Amino acid sequence: QVQLVESGGGLVQPGGSLRLSCAASGIIFRVKDMGWYRQAPGNERELVARISDGDSTNYADFVKGRFTISRDNAKNTVYLQMNSLKTEDTAVYRCNIVVWRPVVGSRDYWGQGTQVTVSS
Repeated sequence: QVQLVESGGGLVQPGGSLRLSCAASGIIFRVKDMGWYRQAPGNERELVARISDGDSTNYADFVKGRFTISRDNAKNTVYLQMNSLKTEDTAVYRCNIVVWRPVVGSRDYWGQGTQVTVSS
């Protein structure tokens, strides 16, 4: 089994910054795509950003220019740097990784979620 440990969430004022991290551990032969999603009460889960194993990135329109996703393959870790935070960014953020193994192929794993609250 693969475990994802997230950190970096918390309370911040509008315009502030936070950096989320998600470290994967377990039996991992190859990490493929890694990403961040969020869900606020009453809303569906939505993509925030993803990064491929070739380091290409994909961002939701509402975070372009403010958030940056990156990865450290040696540490099996994905990061989300969040700047210029807005109140509407308040949500539970969860990381997701796609892992490939021989025979079984690819499957994805989710972190437990970390709360980000943007409030004055």
